[in-house]
Amino acid sequence: MKIRKIGKYCAPFLALAMLASPLANEAQAGPSIEFGDDGQGILKIDYKAQFQVVSRDTGSGETGDDATNTMGFRRNRLAFIGAWGDMYGIYVQTDYFENTAISTLGQNTTSYDPSDDYFSLIDAQIRIKFNDMAHLRVGKFKANLTRENLEDCYQPLTLDRSKFLAEPFVISRDIGMSLWGNLVDNKVQYKIDLLEGKPAKQVSGNTGDTLGSNFRYSGRVHVSLLEPESGYGYRGTYLGTKKVLTIGAAMQHEDDLVYKNDNKDGAESYNAYTVDLFTEIPVPAVGTFTLSAAYADFDFGDRGLNSDNTLGNDAASNKGGERDGYYVKAGYMLPTLPLQIFGRMETWTFAELNGIMDHELNWMGVGANYYVRNQDVKVTLEYSTVQFDDRDTADDISTIVAQLQFMY
Repeated sequence: MKIRKIGKYCAPFLALAMLASPLANEAQAGPSIEFGDDGQGILKIDYKAQFQVVSRDTGSGETGDDATNTMGFRRNRLAFIGAWGDMYGIYVQTDYFENTAISTLGQNTTSYDPSDDYFSLIDAQIRIKFNDMAHLRVGKFKANLTRENLEDCYQPLTLDRSKFLAEPFVISRDIGMSLWGNLVDNKVQYKIDLLEGKPAKQVSGNTGDTLGSNFRYSGRVHVSLLEPESGYGYRGTYLGTKKVLTIGAAMQHEDDLVYKNDNKDGAESYNAYTVDLFTEIPVPAVGTFTLSAAYADFDFGDRGLNSDNTLGNDAASNKGGERDGYYVKAGYMLPTLPLQIFGRMETWTFAELNGIMDHELNWMGVGANYYVRNQDVKVTLEYSTVQFDDRDTADDISTIVAQLQFMY
């Protein structure tokens, strides 16, 4: 069985967990620099890393049926956070991306070349706070569509966010402006985005032609029924420090994103919708219970629904194209031990995936977080499976990931 093939690779995961022990007393806040006549200016430097050891039950060997094992940084970031008084701020963050042998739904077939690794400026923001009801964010930032994309990737409940929530032609960040704020004693939050969306010269389909350039618009609102979530982003877990029940909804639109068909008879716009729920309830002497769920629909009009189209390389196809689905994740944290058990499941239907129209995919995972020093030093272990559509000839996938998180 494939699970047996993974079993003999568990030793590195235990070693990774042991590495966290000597780090427990070393993690601390990054350095800060004060400047200005009255010290009203401040610049803080943070380093944040997630190092993973990964074993997948397929992808290697002569027939591709042997396990694939790899290790490296999932995230490797240096951030600069600045403020000038209460009104102005900046946020700049870099990430060092490494080539990996394992992709979301398979293995990378190209050989590893260190020269392919690169630094990227993933965040670059000017922040202006007029008051609690009106903040302005300008630059490169996370678009305000799905809750899980807005959750701090260093404070998740499960190992990582969904692999199927990416907006078309961007991954998690976009360039633009966002107006946001809190109302009704921070119980209601709104966000309105004006974004670059598809770059002006981006190819729109397999024809190699481009459409006109249009901006992308997003709007999001949430209501906190218990303690408020008043920040720009969210957390996947508050580790029992807050009692939270938040309901959110968002939409996104861009005109003329793709051609209507292969003959380029007109254009189709992009629309996305999502609703989500998050709750975390700490119960004294019992533990902390967390539940989060969301539904999302990424729609390309007739382009994604027309089976006469050749979608093989089209923007409406594959895991970043037209799709709809949901995830549910839940967790339980022990009352006297910094151990959190979690599980998640996802079901997605893609307009086309692996050459199969209306492809249904199921993703399931279970695991645990051990908080050596809250989120600053954390070890996570997760086992997950991907089940492809019955019509798909691709083998189902099982993956084990052990991760060490360190923030300084």
